[in-house]
Amino acid sequence: MENLKKYWKRNLLYLSILLSFWFIISYGCGILFVDELNTIKLGGFKLGFWFAQQGAIYGFIVLIFIYTFLMNRLDKKYDLDEK
Repeated sequence: MENLKKYWKRNLLYLSILLSFWFIISYGCGILFVDELNTIKLGGFKLGFWFAQQGAIYGFIVLIFIYTFLMNRLDKKYDLDEK
């Protein structure tokens, strides 16, 4: 039972950190920091525009892979992985 509490505590920590990055990528880069990011160009487009249109999607995909990697490692650590 104690192992499950530790497992879920770590899982919630991972979720909190990754959701914070999700917020920064989507809301921060797409809305709050768009003027500062627009001073940089990427492929001929302003970086703020790029984040709002495509960059956030790439960021979400990266976060999904990071979460999958972290959870697989956590499952193995607490012997909860599918065998």
